[in-house]
Parts: sequence; structure tokens; C-alpha cells
Amino acid sequence: MTATGTLYGVGVGPGDPELLTLKAARIIAAADVVAYPGKEHGASLARNIVEVRPDQIELHLRYPVTTGSTEHPGGYEGAISDFYDSAAEQLAEHLGAGRDVAVLCEGDPFLFGSYMYLHDRLAGRFESVVIPGVTSFSAAAAAAGTPLVRRDDVLSILPGTLDREQLAARLAASDAAVVMKSGRTFAKISAAAADARVAERAVYVERASSDRQRVEPLSAVTEAPYMSLVLVPAGGSEPASGVVVVGLGPAGPMWQTPEAAAELAAADVVIGYETYLARVPVRRGQERIGSDNRVEAERARDALARAAAGARVAVVSSGDPGVFAMASAVLEEAEAFPDVPVRVIPGLSAMQAVAARVGAPLGHDFAVISLSDNLKPWETVASRLRAAAEADLALALYNPASRSRSAAPAIETLLSVRDAPVVVARAVGSPEESVAITTLGELDPDVVDMRTLLIVGSSQTVVRGGRVYTPRRYPSR
Repeated sequence: MTATGTLYGVGVGPGDPELLTLKAARIIAAADVVAYPGKEHGASLARNIVEVRPDQIELHLRYPVTTGSTEHPGGYEGAISDFYDSAAEQLAEHLGAGRDVAVLCEGDPFLFGSYMYLHDRLAGRFESVVIPGVTSFSAAAAAAGTPLVRRDDVLSILPGTLDREQLAARLAASDAAVVMKSGRTFAKISAAAADARVAERAVYVERASSDRQRVEPLSAVTEAPYMSLVLVPAGGSEPASGVVVVGLGPAGPMWQTPEAAAELAAADVVIGYETYLARVPVRRGQERIGSDNRVEAERARDALARAAAGARVAVVSSGDPGVFAMASAVLEEAEAFPDVPVRVIPGLSAMQAVAARVGAPLGHDFAVISLSDNLKPWETVASRLRAAAEADLALALYNPASRSRSAAPAIETLLSVRDAPVVVARAVGSPEESVAITTLGELDPDVVDMRTLLIVGSSQTVVRGGRVYTPRRYPSR
């Protein structure tokens, strides 16, 4: 019986034949068959990088369509799928006859490489080996003389085929980025870079390492071929001046928006309550100023004064900064700093996170009340609790207890109107998270502390199988 051949996926690098690795050159030279995809009309870019002996079998796998329309009933995806099915069977004939096949792929075979689709179809049937190649963005960074990442910076590799908003969000949230699959998507890539405020540091590189290489600032380019990409080196976005109040969400980075992450990365100074400040990644050259939780006004004035002196300042809040947090404090103090712009970046609120843990207890009309009596008298808190309960609203209760204040008076006030289901959530999103479902009548005030948020249902709230929800339709409708 004839032994089957080995399938090699060979990365041939970005274009310069001298960037072909020694291993890739050896595998190509030893192969019986050298295969490479390419346009129906025209030469293969991968084939142009390597030398092939006359006695080797060359197999040009010609795409039926690259861009544009097709008459295939399955559209572009159907046409390309059929192409790879057919190409895989052509390779299988050679492999089955005992011939080693080297499939050439520009850059690296497993980074947006055409080879991977053949690998998916053949790796389970034949022995397969992948030879990595120098990536196009590695060559592009070298050509531009632009280091991409340093130390703890994170590099994102993004396809230009993402929609503009998604691409902008990912660019804004990335320390550094590479945007590939340019060409027809170039105008969208440029717009997304502008939206993310990274356009000024972005670099355009065309045909990296080839004799047609071009390197320009992104702002100098209006159109691009497919063999081009955009580099966004680490360095922070171009932030607006002034103070930005940033919502961190209720817990770690998984609860934070890309916009918030981008604003934090761009700031010269980050100011906040020490516990919240600890959730912000440390960045080189960025000043961090932590303080106690009870000095919101002083913190806001410090931020505004620093911004007035020219610093780009981020003030952090847990959850959403506009919900019992720093946005109001900064705007109150901003009256004395009329020339300092203030922006607010929303965050996922604690009540949203708690509600999602159990279902949808805030699915109908609801009120949000802070039980803290530091800045308003307890009589005001109690009257609002009674009014909300009498209006049959679900309630999200912030600051239900403190070191010196029990939740018991609030529970008694609500019970004077009606009993109701209660979600007792502590430290949601953290390793110490706990969520329980009970009723006002059965709630033990001693389990409620500073890290707890309570959601009290309306008369219509349903508790079933560990889920809590308030129907959207009221009974009379």
C-alpha cells in the first residue's frame, strides 16, 4: 500500500523572499506538490515569494470570486465554501497518492490565512504540519519603525470588516491595535479610528516588506489596496481636555465599557475613592490620587483645579457615575470652574447588575432611593419610601446600611405599607458575591451592610424557581 503524503501549511511571510524562514524554504523545496490560492486571473502573491523547481507539481487554486457579486445560489459564502471543498479534494488526490503537499500562505497560515480552510477539511484525514510565517503586521511595524506594545500593553488584532461602531469601540479599548483586511473597508477603518480618537497616532502601511512598500500617517491616505493595514501603536487616545467622570461598573473589567477603558487609559491623572481606584490598571506616567469615600466635594475640586492647570483628569466612580456617585459632585463644584469642560462616561449600575442576577425585578416602573441620611434627613428618606410603596413601585435601594445605620427603620417603613419580595445582593461581580431572595417581613436587617443593594418588588412581582420578575403589563390593562 502507498503511504499517504503529508500536508504542510507554509507561511511564506509578508512579501520579501528574505523573510521566508529556513524551515519554510526547506519544506517547500522537499515537497512533491506546491499549491497556492490566487485570483482567477493574475499571479499568486504567495507564489511570487518562493522558488519552485521544474520537477515539482504546481497547483494554482483559483478563487471563483474575491470581491463583488456572484451568481452562486449561496452567494459569496456559498461560492467560497464550494471552492475550498473542491481545492481540498484536489489536494487529497495528491496526498492519497503519497505525495507531500506544501500549501503556500502569505504571512502566517493561522492568522486570517487562506490555508486554515483547507486545514479544516483535511487535517483529520492526513498528517498535517503548519509552518508559521512572519506576519504582515510584524513587517509593517518594522517598516514604520514603530514599536507596537511595551511591558503590560495588550495588542488587539482586528478585521476591518467589523462595522464602524464595533471597530471604533475595540480601538478605543485597546492599548495598541492592528487593523487588517483593508482595501474596500479602508474608509470605514479611517472613520472608526477618528471615532476612537486614535487617528493621530495611527500609521498606514501598504505591501509591507515588498518593493512597493508604502508607509504614511493614516491621515495622509484616502484609499488603499487589499494588501494594506493600519497600525495603532500604544500611547493612549487623543483625549478631550478637562475632567471626565468615568463609571467603572459594579466590579471588575468584564463589567466596564470600552469607552470607559479608553478614557482611563488617556488620562494624565486618575482620581477616586481608594477602593475604586484599585480597580483601574496602573499605567506608566499616570498620576493616581486616592482618597476616603467621604470627601467627594474635595475630590471634585482637586480634579477640576488640576484640569484648569492643563491636566487631563479622570474621576472614577463605581457603577454609573450619575447614580448617587461622582458626576453630581463634580458638576456641583464645576460652577466655580466655568472654563473646565466636564464629561460623564456612563457605566453599568449596581441595580442593573443585581436585577440581571435574578431575572427582571425592575421590568416595570420602579424608583431608585438612597437610604443614606448623610446629605438629607431621615424624614425625607422615610417619606419617599412610603410614597414609592403606596405607588406600588418596585424599588432599588442604595446604601441600605452603614457602620452607624441599620436597615431596620427602612424595612419597617416599607412594611407599614405592604410586604413584598426582596432581592438581597452583596458585592455583585466580586469573588464575595452573594444573592438571596426573601421578603420584607422575613428580611434580617443584620445581613445588610455597606456593600449590599436591595431590590424590593411591587405587588405584581413574581418569584418562581429562583427567578424574580415584574411583568410589563399592569393587571388593569
